[in-house]
Amino acid sequence: MTISAVPATTSDPAGPHAPPLSRLTDPDLYADGDPHPLWAWMRAHAPVHRHHAGELPAFWSLTRYADIRAVYQDSTTFSSAQGVLLRPAVVGPDPGGGLTLALTDAPRHKQLRSLMAGWFNTRAVRALEGYVEAAVRRVLDDAAARETCDFATDIAGRLSLAVIAHILGVPEADHDRLYRWTDEAFAAHSSLVSHPDIVEYFLDLLYRRMEEPTGDLVSALLHGTVGGELLTEIEVVLNCENLIGATENGRLALIGGVQALLEHPGEWRRLARDRSLLPGAIEEIMRWTSSATHSVRTATRPSELHGRSIAVGDKVVLWLPSANRDEDVFTDPYRFDISRTPNRHIALAVGEHFCIGATLARAQMRVLFSALLDGAYAIELDGPGSRVASIAVNGPQSLPVRLRAR
Repeated sequence: MTISAVPATTSDPAGPHAPPLSRLTDPDLYADGDPHPLWAWMRAHAPVHRHHAGELPAFWSLTRYADIRAVYQDSTTFSSAQGVLLRPAVVGPDPGGGLTLALTDAPRHKQLRSLMAGWFNTRAVRALEGYVEAAVRRVLDDAAARETCDFATDIAGRLSLAVIAHILGVPEADHDRLYRWTDEAFAAHSSLVSHPDIVEYFLDLLYRRMEEPTGDLVSALLHGTVGGELLTEIEVVLNCENLIGATENGRLALIGGVQALLEHPGEWRRLARDRSLLPGAIEEIMRWTSSATHSVRTATRPSELHGRSIAVGDKVVLWLPSANRDEDVFTDPYRFDISRTPNRHIALAVGEHFCIGATLARAQMRVLFSALLDGAYAIELDGPGSRVASIAVNGPQSLPVRLRAR
């Protein structure tokens, strides 16, 4: 594969004007700093940059929108099956490689996706809207009754977990403890399957569904076939983790979206006056937050990107927030504009791996923001928050707000 766009530097950047690009893999940059100046410099001077091996294996960085989109759309050359996140070399490959929806290639990816798609398509999400509306009212009422409120944990986290747990078939009586376990795993930036309580819970649930199938997604994973064969127990558990873990991106988009609107009160007032702007506002929130920081692909055959030779087995890292601030695609990209058009962001990926939960994520945002805009609740920032210290996802880890029912 050859990508021929704007001519680019074909050697590693050096010299006094090169920023410290090694900081891109420093979690503290995302917690306390701003990676966008680094990405902007790379888009201009080193859009295909080689990072040498250290704690992480060697990899190539892509920062331009066109290049990242092209790699997403060429899943034959750039595989997902060997992992989609940077992992320290000492921990080895992702255990979900070749087993979960996010970590499979065609044809298995398409077969596995078909097994799950019926729970996330437009009809299914429309049928879920009543549940989502009730969940939104519940978390907002509970948060408004507290003296203090953290939008990240008290509202966005509980809402995201409640919806995916409902789809998986987790009884509502178990939502609180499942939320507590997943929140612990997210806070530690670890795999959910490293939390023994989560593994034990889903193994118990799938054994129950073996005996008594219901109309939930765990039952579908257990009793459906992929390539003519049933999934193994570990495949079912890993795919449950995959789906719950994906809610972290949606949760961060919810938190970052509320923060963006509260920090841009003019846009909040525009949206309150004209609710027809809400669909566009949701797309701008997704572009603005770009909560999935990176995605990894592994080259399956030799290719060339802007004159750089990519060898078989090389890791290629797609920096999604950089793509969504690319000056060649977005006018005034550092401005939050709820009426931005066109807005072809790639916060939800592109191609075969386009987010299966995209319709659900948009519906959750629409219902939550509508509830906050309808006047039943007053909300305002209540002090500084903190950001996630991670290179995998980015956004507010804590967002103190004052929320009260009117």
